[in-house]
Amino acid sequence: MKRLYSILIAAALLSGCAKNLDEYNIDQKRATVVPAATLFTAAQKSFADVLTSPSVNTNVFRFYVQQWTTTEYLDEPRYNLLARPLPQAFWSAIYKDVLSDLNESKRIINADALMNADVKSNQLAQIGVMEVLAWSTLVNTFGNIPYSESLNINNVQPKYDDAATVYADLLVRLDAAIAGFKPAAAGFGTADLIYSSNAAPIAAWVKFANSLKLRLGLILADKDAATAKRVIEAAAPNVLASAADNARFPYTTSTPNNNPISTNANRALTSRTDYIAASALVDRMNTLADPRRPGFFTTVGGAYVGGYYGFSNSYANFSTMATRITAYDFEALLLDYPETEFALAEAAERGFVVPGTAASHYNNAVTASIVYWGGSAAAAATYLAQPAVAYATASTNYKEKIGNQKWIALYNRGYESWTEWRRLDFPVLAPPSAATAPPGQSVPSGLTIPVRLIYPINEQTLNGTQRAAAAAAIGGDLVTTKLFWDVN
Repeated sequence: MKRLYSILIAAALLSGCAKNLDEYNIDQKRATVVPAATLFTAAQKSFADVLTSPSVNTNVFRFYVQQWTTTEYLDEPRYNLLARPLPQAFWSAIYKDVLSDLNESKRIINADALMNADVKSNQLAQIGVMEVLAWSTLVNTFGNIPYSESLNINNVQPKYDDAATVYADLLVRLDAAIAGFKPAAAGFGTADLIYSSNAAPIAAWVKFANSLKLRLGLILADKDAATAKRVIEAAAPNVLASAADNARFPYTTSTPNNNPISTNANRALTSRTDYIAASALVDRMNTLADPRRPGFFTTVGGAYVGGYYGFSNSYANFSTMATRITAYDFEALLLDYPETEFALAEAAERGFVVPGTAASHYNNAVTASIVYWGGSAAAAATYLAQPAVAYATASTNYKEKIGNQKWIALYNRGYESWTEWRRLDFPVLAPPSAATAPPGQSVPSGLTIPVRLIYPINEQTLNGTQRAAAAAAIGGDLVTTKLFWDVN
């Protein structure tokens, strides 16, 4: 009887835990409800990954600005965008893995009626800044893009919006995000991997947002000087003030949260030998005895040697990225102090009202870059004293002297370096050609460094009418079609 009683009690308890057999079929490892904070973290990581990855299937921008070249696979430094689904990978990573997660995180937060109002405002503002960062990356890569009708599961063929119109709206959204920050309140806390370790994370986000605003303003400067002036002068007083303010994504020593470069180039994780330093950058830095070289490159026989850009190279004969860059936990920089200082230098040269002089901001940028990569302030002073580097003598063209040094300072940030090269037209880079070929190698004639990526090929099938209209509106879906702001 006791045994029967025990069985009946157990049955009763089990029946109380599960009302029907369907409840036993819930996969505990596949969440059906995701917190807003988790989506925000995932979006941050996805964005850092796509801009940091050196995979030729996703990110080829270090090749386009000749920071790196390849040893064997030549399609990418020769600008073939059809050999791999690269535009599709970049497009999908930002739409699906970044913007969709941010959009859902925002929806969940807005639906939470119990959240503290100031915390909610901060979280929505943080999402807003990340959204502007991601949308601006898409616009600056492709031109016209699906925007106003995008991220809607019920509309699988969204129209492409005019890039200039999107840009104008992004500036409005960024201003709204900046206005929404409440520095005395919390935000996403530890779910914010960019600034959670900062003593004042929301104040840091305000600086980040204003520095992004400064970046976007300068991108418009050649096309719309009046708007650029308004945007830049509003942002300039509250931008990144030191390396401590850098917007950085901290990778870890454990996979899969390690630095994507380590996955592709660290000898402990791969035997592949695909990437080496390109001669254009190495030769320029050798000429200037640049103190950042040990932080950037390995040596070959005690020297820094760049490979032939766009041609086959023997891995053992050329410098590759330094071990710091291939470390599991080497951070990704989304926006940093040197970039901001170069931007202020340019703004001053354009006659916009910003604190400080063009020369002082330029010197700050170069010095901060050298210190970040392991050099000293004294080494930076010696470097800046060279006539070919000193602001007064490097060139009579401010775009040239800023562009050349910004190119070096943006090492390992291929995407932003590509954007700055398109915008400033410096440094002067040449595509692979017969004139640059090593003995015994050839190259197709007429190669041109892309100034945009073509639309993903599957857009022709999945959203063909809208894609065709967008291609016609921008002047053709070609790598040579300049974006609306690229007027020089």
